Amino acid sequence: MASQKRIIETLMQRHGRTFASELGVDLRRNTPSPLFRLLCYSLLTSAPISADLAMRGAKAMAKAGWTTPQKLRASDWATRARVLNESGYARVDEKTATQLADMNAALLETYGGDLRKLREEAEGSPKALRKRLKAFKGIGGTGADIFLREIQLVWDECYPYADKAALSAAEKLGLKADATKLANKVSREDYPKLMAALVRCKLAKDTQGVRDAAEA
Repeated sequence: MASQKRIIETLMQRHGRTFASELGVDLRRNTPSPLFRLLCYSLLTSAPISADLAMRGAKAMAKAGWTTPQKLRASDWATRARVLNESGYARVDEKTATQLADMNAALLETYGGDLRKLREEAEGSPKALRKRLKAFKGIGGTGADIFLREIQLVWDECYPYADKAALSAAEKLGLKADATKLANKVSREDYPKLMAALVRCKLAKDTQGVRDAAEA
């Protein structure tokens, strides 16, 4: 049986890419636009639709120019629904077009469009952050977990964060289903990539593939 170190190395080689990087977002800037784009992606993933389609929808939003709350506010419902539909984000495109507007209005009204203010209001508590994220209409537990899993790259109070999806994938790979123990296996910089890799492995149903490659 492969060692945990070898399994993690193989996992990172095959799946070690954050969802923010796939989206083309540099969270290290920690400025309103990248944070907003991650929030929109988190909302899209909260719908009953595949992660791949959610990513396509988020990229389509950026292509349409909706990279800040102010730019999204200037859009109309019909255009939002069309952009989502044409990206493949069908079936729930009309509902999501409304949810995006509702979320955006709340973000602008409560936090001035700046998620760093939400962070300040949470006063260093990941639990409070999660609660405030879920207060946005359209963002459920899955979406909030995705946001926190990715943002821990720059919001130190969230580190080490691991959601149920990542921990269940870790367990199936024979790794410890514990955020702190997993964090001890990689660098601070690589930990968010490890969490994303675990989720990607689960989504791709690649558990056995990782195990086999690690033992080869």
